Amino acid sequence: MSQLRIATFNLLHGQPLGPDGSPLPYPADPAAPLAEAVAALDADVLAMQEVDRYQERSGLVDQTAVAAKALGADDWRFAAALHGRPAPGAGWIPEPGVPGFQVYGPDEIGTRAELPSYGTALITRLPVRQWRTRRFAPAPFGLPLKVAGRRGLTPVPDEPRAAVAAVLEGPSGPFTVVAAHLSFVPGWNMGQLAGIRRWIADLPAPYLLLGDFNLIGPVPRTVLGGAALVDGLGPERWRGIPHGREAREARRERRRLRARRGVHLRPRPAAQRAQLPQRALLQGWRDLARTPTYPAHRPSVQFDHVLAVGVPRSAVLGTGTPVLGVSDHRPLVVEVDL
Repeated sequence: MSQLRIATFNLLHGQPLGPDGSPLPYPADPAAPLAEAVAALDADVLAMQEVDRYQERSGLVDQTAVAAKALGADDWRFAAALHGRPAPGAGWIPEPGVPGFQVYGPDEIGTRAELPSYGTALITRLPVRQWRTRRFAPAPFGLPLKVAGRRGLTPVPDEPRAAVAAVLEGPSGPFTVVAAHLSFVPGWNMGQLAGIRRWIADLPAPYLLLGDFNLIGPVPRTVLGGAALVDGLGPERWRGIPHGREAREARRERRRLRARRGVHLRPRPAAQRAQLPQRALLQGWRDLARTPTYPAHRPSVQFDHVLAVGVPRSAVLGTGTPVLGVSDHRPLVVEVDL
C-alpha cells in the first residue's frame, strides 16, 4: 500500500484564533503558530490559500517557507496573486511598479523582502516533474461578507486569485496536484473552476484538485462533472491513456474513420472506457471527503475540498479536519492510496 497524506488549508494569513473564533495577537515569534499547525498536519502534499509573504500583519514572515520547513519538504511554489498591502474594507493597496503575478520557490527564500505579497502555495515532499502556475482576474464587483473580528457584514471587493499545479512522482507513477483559491463571487468562481479543468488537461492523470473554492458541498464536483463516467477505472488503467497532442490526434483520426465508414456515435461499453481521451475523462470528478470545514470553531459548511479523477473511493483510507488554533478554516486532510 502506497499511503499519502494530502491536505488543503486556508491559512487566513496564519491568524491565531481563540476557541470562540475571535482573533488572538501573534506571539513574539509570529511564525510559531503556523509552524506548529503545519507540523501537526504531517502532510506529504499541502495546498495553502490566503498565504502571506513579508506582510506586516503576519510578522514579515515568508509563510510558505515556514510551512515547508515544518513539513521537512524540499520543494514548493508560492504564486503571488498580488503584491501590496491589505487595506481593511477597501481590498488591497498595490505595490507601485510591481507586476501583479510572480512565483517564488526555495531559491527565493530571503529575497525581495521589500515586496509584500499574498497568494496560493503548494508544498510537497515528493519529487516534482513539472510546475505550472496561473492567475485569475478578480470579479468586477464584490460582496458583503462576514469578516473575522468584525460584527455584521463587511463590503469586500474581489481580488486576484492564483492556482499552482505540480506533476508529482508518486509511489505508483506520476500524478497531478493543483492548489487553488477561487473567488467568493457566485458564478465567477464556477468559471474559474472550469478553467482549471481545461488548464491541466494535458498533464498526466490521476488528478487531485485541492483548495478553498468558496463553493459548498457537492457544487464543485457538479460544476466539473460527476464521477459516473469513469467509475471502475483504477490508477493502473490511467497510465496508458493518451493526453495532450497525442489525444487530439487520436480524436481527429477517429472522426476521419467514422466519417469514411458512415459510423454514428454510440455510448461506449465499460470495457472501452479506458480508451477515452484524457479531456473526456476530466469529467469524472469525485469528492474524497465530505465534511464541514468553516468556520473553524463551529464548522457548518464545506468550502475546502479535495476533488479527484482516477482515484476510486476505495483508495481513501481516512479523512479529517483537525483543530489547530490557526485560521477561520479547518484544514481538510485525506489519506489516500495512490
